[in-house]
Amino acid sequence: MHAQDRINAGLAAIVVGALIASGVAPYDRITWLMEVAPVLIALPLLYATRRSYPLTALLYVLIAIHALVLIGGGAYTYARVPLGFWLQDLLGTMRNPYDKIGHFLQGFVPALVAREILLRGDWVRGAKMTAFLCVCVALAISACYELIEWAAALFMGQGADEFLGTQGDEWDTQSDMFMALLGASTALAVLSRWHDRQLARLR
Repeated sequence: MHAQDRINAGLAAIVVGALIASGVAPYDRITWLMEVAPVLIALPLLYATRRSYPLTALLYVLIAIHALVLIGGGAYTYARVPLGFWLQDLLGTMRNPYDKIGHFLQGFVPALVAREILLRGDWVRGAKMTAFLCVCVALAISACYELIEWAAALFMGQGADEFLGTQGDEWDTQSDMFMALLGASTALAVLSRWHDRQLARLR
């Protein structure tokens, strides 16, 4: 087994272990299922494509981190994650900001996923256009997630409060999408060169 395969296996074990632990006694079972649904979809997909379409090591690590954030939100609900309360005290915010970490990563990670697919498939030329399209993809994903939250609110009524995690913030949707925009922009600005080096080795 290659070193990267061992690392990927370790990441998968951590994520699966956290997923199982989070599902033992989550705060709200339906909320847990809705929050970890992306992880339940991504894990088998990544396993199935590990040979035919392996990703860069950087991307596997980022996806694992994002998965752990989603799992934490599912276990406690985003408004009750202990790390968020610690950040609330540290930053002096009016609400638990853990969900903003999730939305930041919702832009950060998908932007690099889009970048990897676009560059490896030679679908786009030019660094500026690549960055623009990656941000567009991240914002589209963020918008779709907000539409899912809206649908949940209409379907579940008060029962969707834990999933939405708005904590009384009337601008929650807008700030969520802004965090995704900030995450995507940060990922491209900070990690593009590192990502390019990993893509070169992968090729």
